[in-house]
Amino acid sequence: MDACPQIGQFVKVLRGKDANSYAIIIAIVDERFVLIADGNKRRFHQPKKKNVLHLELQPAISPEARDSLKETGRVTNAKLRYAIQKFAHAKGE
Repeated sequence: MDACPQIGQFVKVLRGKDANSYAIIIAIVDERFVLIADGNKRRFHQPKKKNVLHLELQPAISPEARDSLKETGRVTNAKLRYAIQKFAHAKGE
């Protein structure tokens, strides 16, 4: 699964100021870069462009975020925060 990031996929940031935090992929720029947001520090309207090599792709995808992005082209920050909180709690973090 590490080979191809998907919209709505959870990622763990490995490098930068946001290291060791979780985010969700909201767009794929090209094969090297994706746009991530967490709904808190990184909002939907100001996503962070990250190199895929600086992210640890998680095996889970947020159905709420993915479906919202496919239907309307956007997702609310509250939905991102909720999905990340639920994912982190399930992982025990």
